[in-house]
Amino acid sequence: MDNKPAEKTDFSGHRGGSKTKGVDILLGDPRKAIIKLAIPMMVAMSVQTIYQLVDTYWVSGLGADALAAMGFVFPFFFISMALSNGLGIGGGAAISRRIGSRDKEGADNVAVHTMIMMLILVLAFSIPSYIFAPEIFALVGAGKTTGLAVAYARVIFLGSIVVFFTNVANSIIRAEGDSKRAMQAMVLGAVLNIILDPIFIYTLKLGIAGAAWATVLSLAVSSLLMFNWLFFRKDTYVSFDFRDFSFKKSIVKDIFGVGVPASMQQLTMSLTMIIMNLLIVAVSNTDGVAVYSTGWRVATIAISPLMGIATAVISVTGASFGAQAIEKAEIALSYSIKLGLLIETGLGILTFAFAPQIAAVFTQSEAAAHIAGDLEMFLRILCIFYPTVAFGMLSSSFFQGAGKGVNALIATILRTIIMTPLFAAIFAFTFNMGELGIWWGLIIGNGIGAMITFVWARMFLNSTINAGPVRIAVEHRA
Repeated sequence: MDNKPAEKTDFSGHRGGSKTKGVDILLGDPRKAIIKLAIPMMVAMSVQTIYQLVDTYWVSGLGADALAAMGFVFPFFFISMALSNGLGIGGGAAISRRIGSRDKEGADNVAVHTMIMMLILVLAFSIPSYIFAPEIFALVGAGKTTGLAVAYARVIFLGSIVVFFTNVANSIIRAEGDSKRAMQAMVLGAVLNIILDPIFIYTLKLGIAGAAWATVLSLAVSSLLMFNWLFFRKDTYVSFDFRDFSFKKSIVKDIFGVGVPASMQQLTMSLTMIIMNLLIVAVSNTDGVAVYSTGWRVATIAISPLMGIATAVISVTGASFGAQAIEKAEIALSYSIKLGLLIETGLGILTFAFAPQIAAVFTQSEAAAHIAGDLEMFLRILCIFYPTVAFGMLSSSFFQGAGKGVNALIATILRTIIMTPLFAAIFAFTFNMGELGIWWGLIIGNGIGAMITFVWARMFLNSTINAGPVRIAVEHRA
C-alpha cells in the first residue's frame, strides 16, 4: 500500500482532510453503517419506484395495449440498467475495498477506469438497440403493440448515456459512504419524472413516447447534479484525473470480477421477464402481459427498501473485507436480512389488504378496466414473494461486496433462469393452471432460489472465518 500523503477530502468537503464522513461510517460499527447508509437509499428507491407506478398510472390512461407495450419494453430498459448497475456495482465494490485498506490512490484509479468503461458500454448498447428496435419487439411477441413498444423504446435507447451515467456515478458516490447525496440525486430525478409525465403524455400529446421522454430528461437532470459534484466541485472522496490515464489490467479485472457477474445477474432477470411474457402470451394474451408488468411495478415499490439495504450491504461488506474484518461482514449480512424480513412482511400484509384499491388505480380507464380482477389476484399472490426476496437479494449483495460476483451470478441464474420459468411452466401447463400457475411458479421458484443463496453465503462466511483468524487478528492489532 502506498503510504505517501494523498490529496483527500474531509467530511465538510474541504481539501486536506484524511477522510469523509461517509468513509468514517463505512469503517465503523456495521449495524450503524447499514442503518445510516440504507435509510437514505431506502427513501430514494421508494421514491423511484413510486415514480414508476405514477408512470404506469399515466400510461394506463392510454389503454391496455399501451401497458402491454411498456411490459415488452421493460426487459430491454432493464438490460441498460443491468449493464450500468453492474459496472457501478463492480466499480463501487472495488472502491469500497480500497477505502477499507486505506488506499486512496487506488480508489481514484478505479473510479477513472469505471467511467471510461461506462462510455464504451453506452456505445455498444444504444446504437444497435435503436436501429433494430422494430425487429426486436416483433421477435419477442409484441404483436399488435409493436408500434407502441418501438415508439417508447427508441427514446429510452437514445437517452442511454444518462441512464448509464446516473447509475455509475451514483454507485461511486455510495461506495464512499455518501448515501445522502446519492439519495438527493435519485429523488430529484424521480420527482421530476412524476411532474413531467402528464405534461409530455397528454399536454404535449406525445402519448407513450412522452413517458419515455419524461424518464430521459429527469435522469439527465440527476446526471448533471452528480457530474457537478464529481468533476466541478470535486468534494467527493474519490477524484478523477484523466490526463495520464492508462488501462491497468488488474483494475479492469477487479471491476469485471464483480461487475460482469452483477450485470449478468440483472440480465438474467431481464431474460426471465421476456420468457415470462412469452409464457403468459402462450396461456393467455397481451392482457396477461399488462397484468404482469403492472403488478410487477407495484411489487418493485414493496421491495424497494430491500434495494436500499442491498446498496448498503455492498459498501459495508466491501470495506469490511478490505480491512480483513470478516466478522463485521457477518454482522452486516445477518442484521440486514433481519431488517429486510421485518419490513417486507409488513409491506406484504399491507399490499394484501389494499390489493383491490391498488388494482383500481391502474384500471380506471375503460380500455384497462377489464384486467382489474386479474391484477388484484396477482398482487395478492405477490405478497408471499416479498419476504423471501430478502434472503436472495441481500445474500447476493454480500457476495458482491466480498468480490465474489460469480457466486451471486450462479445463485441468480438458478433462481431466475432455471427455477422461475420451470415452475411457471409446470404449474401453467402440466397442472393446467394457466395464467394463475405462472404467478405461483414465479413465487415458488424465486423462494427456493433465495434460500439456496442465503445458505451458500453463510457457508462462504464460515469457511472464510475458519481459514484466516490469525491474519484478521493481526490486522486488527495493526
